[in-house]
Amino acid sequence: MSEIYDLLIVGGGPAGLSAGVYGSRSRLKTAILQKGKPGGQAATTSDLENYPGFSRGTTGPELMGHMAKHAESFGTEILSEIVVDMELDGDIKKLKGKSGKEYQAKAVILAPGAQPRSLNIKGEHAFRGKGVSYCATCDADFFEELDIVVVGNGDAAIEEAMYLTKFAETVTIIVIHDEGILDCNKASAEIAFANPKIKWVWNSVLHEIKGDGLVESVIIKNIKTGELSEMQTNGVFFFVGTVPNTEILKGKVELTEHGYIITNDLMETSVPGVYAAGDARVKYLRQVITAASDGAIAAVAAEKYLAEEEGFKERVLNAKEPLMVVFWAPQSEESIAGVSTLEKIVGTKEGKVKLVKIDTYRNQRVAKRYDINVIPSVLFFQNGKLLDKIYGVFNENDIIEKIATVFTES
Repeated sequence: MSEIYDLLIVGGGPAGLSAGVYGSRSRLKTAILQKGKPGGQAATTSDLENYPGFSRGTTGPELMGHMAKHAESFGTEILSEIVVDMELDGDIKKLKGKSGKEYQAKAVILAPGAQPRSLNIKGEHAFRGKGVSYCATCDADFFEELDIVVVGNGDAAIEEAMYLTKFAETVTIIVIHDEGILDCNKASAEIAFANPKIKWVWNSVLHEIKGDGLVESVIIKNIKTGELSEMQTNGVFFFVGTVPNTEILKGKVELTEHGYIITNDLMETSVPGVYAAGDARVKYLRQVITAASDGAIAAVAAEKYLAEEEGFKERVLNAKEPLMVVFWAPQSEESIAGVSTLEKIVGTKEGKVKLVKIDTYRNQRVAKRYDINVIPSVLFFQNGKLLDKIYGVFNENDIIEKIATVFTES
């Protein structure tokens, strides 16, 4: 039987490493299952100038190295393992590694990341980070007053191209369609057409990227004539979408039609105790800083989930004696009065009935499970089973009659 972690994190990019810091610092037994060295896609970024606190910039590998050491300093285990399957339902989640080892945890954070969609053009991979980029926000200022090429003509491509014009001398967009036809929305197209820095090459595709160490030129192919032409340029930006690394999650958690993980603001997925963070989830901005933020939120939410679930299990579900569980809120006078009434009644029962007080605000998951929509509400348990309930305001006689009926029958 493998050991049971409090928290297992799938993926060791900035989202996973940040989750590791917050998880282990909260005294959760935490491990990150990571393919190869930690850092994910961010570790392949040679220069990183927009991460707060590094005014002179840093490198992706350097920042990811600091994050990994930070997580390990609090006790996070970083394990080299590729997750090939997982069982996420139930109180204990099970993850199977390519090595054949099974890992178990009470909560899981999915941070598998995403990768830019590649067109596999000759020279694309060779010049990645050396003039080839997939992120305008990350790399635009490296091309100040230089000439660059953009591949793609959808909403993201045109919006990013317009952003690039704030830095570059010229931005040439290669478009597969006839002149004037773009895949983006009309408003963005009109603004782009009016921008004097944007140039267009129609009915064409990028055929090859060339250079000596850095990008120096591209070969463009006209799809109507087949003609190849060479154009000098200092960089190539691809905006043809991203691909989330979520293939093994199909049927495990709710995904969009494009494979991105659906979460709420707490990073909760459709499965209780399972969270998602980073580029693989549905989000507005995919950057190192937003991935790190996701990881922090997911880990804190997971810690609260475990505290709530394990606390309720220990205090209520594992108890053998008759229990009254009151859901209340300290800011509600009615619930304060209700708690006082219950304490008075319990005091007359000589230990035969116990009282458990649940702050509804701090235990929203449990409250939702038992349909607690009003406070105070009282639930009657014995041997971990719910026997009866009173929703809303009650009086002393209501409780005494319920105790006599429910616990006698049980």
